[in-house]
Amino acid sequence: MTDKKPGDLIPRILSALVLAPIVLGAAWFGGLPFQLMMALVIVLMASEWTRLTCGPVWHIEAIIMAGSALAAMLAAVTDNLNLLGWIILAGMAVSGGLGWVRGQELRWRLLGVPYISLGPVALVWLRDQDGVGLALIVWLLLVIWAMDIGAYFAGRAIGGPKLAPRASPNKTWAGLIGGMVCAGVVGGAVASAASLGPVWVLAELAVAVGVWSQVGDIAESMVKRHFGVKDMSNLIPGHGGILDRVDGLLFAAPAMAAFILVTGSI
Repeated sequence: MTDKKPGDLIPRILSALVLAPIVLGAAWFGGLPFQLMMALVIVLMASEWTRLTCGPVWHIEAIIMAGSALAAMLAAVTDNLNLLGWIILAGMAVSGGLGWVRGQELRWRLLGVPYISLGPVALVWLRDQDGVGLALIVWLLLVIWAMDIGAYFAGRAIGGPKLAPRASPNKTWAGLIGGMVCAGVVGGAVASAASLGPVWVLAELAVAVGVWSQVGDIAESMVKRHFGVKDMSNLIPGHGGILDRVDGLLFAAPAMAAFILVTGSI
């Protein structure tokens, strides 16, 4: 999430009230509805990223990045995880190659493909986990929302030293700690209600995932400050663009999937 003025709170709440049922509804049904929603998100994210970072021919880069991300998602849907890395590397090579031929800065093209690919791929993979897919998605979303809400209100109520003054000047250490507490409480409570696993383990994981989502938030803030913009787009009132809304999730979802793959738990 980006730093917003207090006056943005009402449109943010209204937008969330509209979007949350759509997201949760697609997550509830899973399968094709969830995959189609992720595909749409990929296309919108590719458009926002390339429009900002790739100059006047951004639409060509958007097609490459969206195509790579959609191919990676298809590999996850068909359980061909061994292809994911190759698909993403191929997308980076094509996008970077075009940038190199044109003499343009490469880092945004090389970063763009994994940035918009790994989050949706992880979410689709998590949702497809037998018996617990829906619970995992709900757990992850609620943890990130709890982290954001806790950080927002704790930061405004307490203030204090800035967390990352150059990248995200409204974030404070008090906000981070408040968000961590909220994320841990919500993560443990949801884990208990859904019987996902040991409550304390998942509460601790929720704190780690919440903090990592804030890293994603700050990373995108750094990109926007580099290009001198407030939001990635104005698609969602009060929130900016799709990337402004899911920046933390793009970091948190792959971390959650990696945890399950490495530990074999949940």
